[in-house]
Amino acid sequence: MGYNNLISKLRKQIMELVPKGVEITDVDVEGPVVVIKTKDIENFSQDSNLVRKLAQGLKRRVSIRPDPSLVKSVEEAQAIIEEIIPPEAEVTDIHFNHDFNEVLIEARSPGLAIGKHGMNLNEIKLRTGWTPTIVRSPPIPSRTLKDIRRLLRDPEIAEKRREFLKRVGRKIFQEIPKGEETWVRVTSLGGYREVGRSCHLLSTRYTRVVIDCGINVSSAASPSPYLNAPEVTPIDSSIDAVVITHAHLDHSGLVPLLFKYGYDGPVYATHPTRDLMALLQIDYLKVAGSESGRPPYDSSHIREMLIHTIPIKYNETTDIAPDIKLTFHNAGHILGSAVAHFHIGEGLYNIVFTGDIKFERTWLFNAARNKFPRVEGLVMESTYGGRKDFQPTRKEASAQLKNVVKRTLQRGGKVIIPVFAVGRSQEVMIVLEKMMKNNTLPPTPIYLDGMIWEATAIHTAYPEYLNNQLRTQIFQRNENPFLSEYFHRVDSREMREKILASPDPAIVLATSGMLNGGPIMEYLKAWAPDPNNTLIFVGYQAEGTLGRKIQKGLKELLVPSGNIGRPRAISIKLEVVTVDGFSGHADRKQLVNYVATMEQKPERIILSHGDQQKSEDLAITLQRRYNIKTQVPMNLETIRFV
Repeated sequence: MGYNNLISKLRKQIMELVPKGVEITDVDVEGPVVVIKTKDIENFSQDSNLVRKLAQGLKRRVSIRPDPSLVKSVEEAQAIIEEIIPPEAEVTDIHFNHDFNEVLIEARSPGLAIGKHGMNLNEIKLRTGWTPTIVRSPPIPSRTLKDIRRLLRDPEIAEKRREFLKRVGRKIFQEIPKGEETWVRVTSLGGYREVGRSCHLLSTRYTRVVIDCGINVSSAASPSPYLNAPEVTPIDSSIDAVVITHAHLDHSGLVPLLFKYGYDGPVYATHPTRDLMALLQIDYLKVAGSESGRPPYDSSHIREMLIHTIPIKYNETTDIAPDIKLTFHNAGHILGSAVAHFHIGEGLYNIVFTGDIKFERTWLFNAARNKFPRVEGLVMESTYGGRKDFQPTRKEASAQLKNVVKRTLQRGGKVIIPVFAVGRSQEVMIVLEKMMKNNTLPPTPIYLDGMIWEATAIHTAYPEYLNNQLRTQIFQRNENPFLSEYFHRVDSREMREKILASPDPAIVLATSGMLNGGPIMEYLKAWAPDPNNTLIFVGYQAEGTLGRKIQKGLKELLVPSGNIGRPRAISIKLEVVTVDGFSGHADRKQLVNYVATMEQKPERIILSHGDQQKSEDLAITLQRRYNIKTQVPMNLETIRFV
C-alpha cells in the first residue's frame, strides 16, 4: 500500500470513530503512532474515552495533537506554562518534545503543578496546543539525562528525528500480502552456552529484529556477537528494528556499532535503558581507549543511537513492524530492564525473550513479570541454572553483609565493595543506609567512586520503575534513601587520595565490579596488605577476571611500579568475603518457578546467557518436569518455531 492510500484508509477509519462535526485537519504516522491533528482539541480534552476508542478501533497507538495553527511557539508556550503553574510547585525544567508535540514539566511538587482534577494540565493544552506531562524533579541532577534532552531538543536534531519517525511509521504501517507461507525463526548470534555478548535475531518472512547487541568485555578472543553472519550482513539493509532489554554492556555495548556499519533504523528500549546504556557506552569508550587505543566505535555513533531510539513504557503494546507487536514488562534485573513479549502476525505466534531477570522482589524492583495473554515460545536466561545454583534470600544476604561490615568496623578496618555502577550499587546503598538509620551499624561514611553517583541520579529520575514500597517511601513519605547524609560522592583524585590516607573507618563502593580496572583498583592496592580491612564481593565474578582469582585465593597482586622495570607485588592480606544474594539474576529455584507459575506455559523453551553445563542442567529439569521441549543451542544456530 502506498503512503497516500495508507493515510486515506486511516482517515476514513478515524472519521467513522469520532463524533460528527469534529474537524480532523491532518493524519500522519510517526514511528508506531498514528498522529491525528484537529482544531477541536477541546472535544478530546473533555471526552477522555475518545482517545481510547480511537486506539481500540485502529488497533494502534494514537496521539491527538492540535492543528499547527493552534500550537504556540516554544517561547510563548513556556511563558503561558509559567503563568498557569503556581510558584509553590517549584518547576525546575520545561522540556519540549517536538517528536510528539509534548512538553515535559519537572516540578518538585507535581501535585501542585497538575492542579485540582488536572485543571492546570487541561488549561496548558488548550492555551498552548502542547500536551503536558508533569514529573517529579530528580533530586540528584543527572548530567547524562541533561545531555540527552539537550541533544533531542536541538532544532536540527528534532527535524531529523521527525523525518526518521515518519520513515519508520510508513514501514510499520505497510500492508503485507495475504496467503503467503509464514514462519518464525530465532538465530543465536551471541550469548549462548556462555555469559556475555548477548544477541538474538528474530526473523519472520517479512521482518528481522535484533534483540540485544552486547559485548563481552572480559574476553579478548571473542568479545563481539556474530554480526558478520549472513543473516545480518549487510546490517544496513537486513535489520528492520533493534530491541534492547536492558543497559548492561553485555546486552547493549555494541548497539552504536550497528550505526557505524550503516544501520539507520529504530532502537526500542525503556526510557531508563536509553539513558543508562548511553552512560555505560561512553564509559566503555574511555576504558577501551585507554587500554587498547582502538574502541570499536566513537561518541558520534552513540549520538546516532540516541536519535534513533524510540522509548516504550512497560505494558504499552507497540507496533515495531508490519507483522510484529512488542510489549515490555518489568524484568526485575536493573532499572528499566524489560522482558520483551513479541506478538507475531494475526495470532500466528507469541515469543518472549526474558533478557536478564530476577524472579523475586528486591530492595529496588518488583519481581519479573511472567503473566502474558499468550506465549508459545520462551527464550530465557540461565546464568544460575546449575543444579547447585541456589542463592540466599535478600534478608539472609542483608544479615551476612551487616555482620561482615560490623566486625570490620569494630576492628578499625575499612570495607571495599566492588560493584557495577547500575543495579548492585543502588541495592547495597539502600541496605547500608537502612542499617545505619536503624542503628544496627555504626554511622560510617559511605564513599561512592566511579559512575555510581551518576547512575544513582538516573535512578532518582525514574521512581515509577522502582518497587511499590520504595515508590511509596519516596512519593508519600518524602523519604528518599539515595539522599542519605551517609553517602559521599568521590568526585576528584584529590578526594580519593584523602580517603586512602585517612586512618578513619570507611566503606567504599567503587567500580568496576569484577576488579578489571576502574577506581576500585586504587583502594585495593592501598588497603589489600592490611588484615583489618575487608573486600566484599556482592556480584558475579566472571572466569578469568581478577575478582574471580581473588575469590579463589590469590594472595599477591602485581601492579605497575611506575618505572619501566618489573611490576611490584602487593600482598593480599585483607579478609575476602563473598555475600551471595545480591545478584540481579534469578537463581535455579527462581528460574524453575518462573516457568512453573506461568499461567500459559510455552510449547518450547530456548536457554541462553549461561555456561553450557548450567544451561543443560536447567534444560533437563524443565523438560522432565513440565514436558516442554527445551533446547540449548550453540551460537550461530537457527531454530524455527513455526
